[in-house]
Amino acid sequence: MVDNTEYLNLDIDFNPIKSHEDYQEIWKRFSPVEVRMIEKNEDCLHRLADTFIYNNHYDKPHGICSALHHVLQLYIWRASLGFPSWEKERNCYRIHCPDKKGTVWEVKRASAERP
Repeated sequence: MVDNTEYLNLDIDFNPIKSHEDYQEIWKRFSPVEVRMIEKNEDCLHRLADTFIYNNHYDKPHGICSALHHVLQLYIWRASLGFPSWEKERNCYRIHCPDKKGTVWEVKRASAERP
C-alpha cells in the first residue's frame, strides 16, 4: 500500500464538479501565464522581449511558433499553479526553445487579470 501523505496536494476539491459551470469555476482559479523572450542566440521569427499570455493553458497564443509552444506545454501548468522552479527566483522557469542555439524564455504567472 502507498502512503499518500507525502504526495503533493494542490488543495483543489474535485468532488463538487457536477456540471460544466462547476468545472468553469475551478478553471477560473488557475492563473494565466506570461512567456517572455529574455535571450536570443541566432535567427528566429521572434524578437527579444516578445511576450505572450496563456489565458487558456490548452490554446497556443497567436503568433507563437509551434515548436516553442510544444516545449512550453511542459511548464505552463507548473507556473500557473505556482510550483517552484529550479531557478534562484523560484517563481519563474527559464526554458530554451528546441533549436540548438535558439532562444531562452521566462515562464511565470501573469500579473494581469484574464480579459
